[in-house]
Amino acid sequence: MPIDDADVQRVLCVAAHPDDLEFGAAGTVAGWTRAGLAVTYLVCTRGDQGGFDETPRELVPAIREQEQRDAAAVVGVDDVRFLDGFRDGWLEPNHDLQRAIVRVIRQVRPDRMLFQSPERNWDRIGASHPDHLAAGEASIRAVYPAARNPFAYPELLTEEALEPWVVGEVWLTAAPQPNHWVDITDTFDRKIEALRAHMSQTGHMHDLDDRLRRWGRATAAVAGLARTRLAEAYRVLATGRS
Repeated sequence: MPIDDADVQRVLCVAAHPDDLEFGAAGTVAGWTRAGLAVTYLVCTRGDQGGFDETPRELVPAIREQEQRDAAAVVGVDDVRFLDGFRDGWLEPNHDLQRAIVRVIRQVRPDRMLFQSPERNWDRIGASHPDHLAAGEASIRAVYPAARNPFAYPELLTEEALEPWVVGEVWLTAAPQPNHWVDITDTFDRKIEALRAHMSQTGHMHDLDDRLRRWGRATAAVAGLARTRLAEAYRVLATGRS
């Protein structure tokens, strides 16, 4: 069972690209911030391979970074961080990426983390972009065992004074076998507004609202919610024990 939100103060959300968190979890995040939880976004790349127009490639990273900050603000998130040195389309769950995520875990000290599933979902191949899988794999390796182990990346402790930290719970988006659903009916409009902030990615999607409503209703049906409800799905697991 998920940790009760009353026991959660800080949440760290990790994603491969700008807009990933909006598609996967914006309704849930809007509910968390409304309830007073402090949420941090960590985005591994600036999405320079994304887009559907003739915008010069060298301008895309700055555009997408600002879009992400604007989208996060819609759902109440003002702490948005980006990793440097990782390329869209080239993300790998190597030690450079793991160390970078561990650093932020130890800085933020979250009770809960949300990130993309490292397991490919054959029913939703679009959600299982290789960068998503890499970000998810690096994140779960960072949660266990690296972030809690003082001997993993010891320079983070000796040079940056970042003490080990145990993340109590993980929420995976786009997981093949979800076990927890969140009713986002009351925050769905904020999810759409946040996605619209990613104009370089969603500006051509004239059916975005209808498309997301269909997805949300289908997810709610699996959860056994009423036909009028909308939901987001997760695989939730406790990670507080060694």
